[in-house]
Amino acid sequence: MDPSRVHEVTGLLLSWRQGDAAALDRLVPLVYDELRRVARGHLRREPPGHVLQATALVHEVFLRLVDVDRMTVTSRTHFFAMSARLMRQILVDHARRKRADKRGGGATVISLDEVAPAAAQTSSVDVLALDEALDTLSSFDARQCRVVELRFFAGLNIPEVADALGVSTATVEREWAMAKAWLHQRLSARE
Repeated sequence: MDPSRVHEVTGLLLSWRQGDAAALDRLVPLVYDELRRVARGHLRREPPGHVLQATALVHEVFLRLVDVDRMTVTSRTHFFAMSARLMRQILVDHARRKRADKRGGGATVISLDEVAPAAAQTSSVDVLALDEALDTLSSFDARQCRVVELRFFAGLNIPEVADALGVSTATVEREWAMAKAWLHQRLSARE
């Protein structure tokens, strides 16, 4: 997204936060394609025949965002971070329903390293196991959990994550490496 669009998105988010309902109507076309790209990336990791589509996932994110009282989004990056968290919740909810329908079978398999191809970890995990692991990680290192959410679920790069969290890129790189190592160990132990 070009820099003028980034500022326009941030301005619309601030207007929306201040109660301008029309700002959301102007915001949607600016962020829709990028959210669909992120959603398609998540859904590519789903098994063939997955019933949830990128458009439906993005629409569900918008529906949940509209229901958020007192929107506190302050920038484009923060908006995508919040959207990533919502996508995680939607995908986890969908996986739980699917697992419940199949009485424990058919876990959704995803790979953390599809986001960061240079990483050493190559095994896959199911989305429910990842969600449980992230909840545990959050209990003792919330920032590492946020880094994983932003990298994996929002598809943000290292500088964007650093901006969203207000830390240096070196901190994000370190936290990302540590979180991946911990998650790999945690999820491997489950297998």
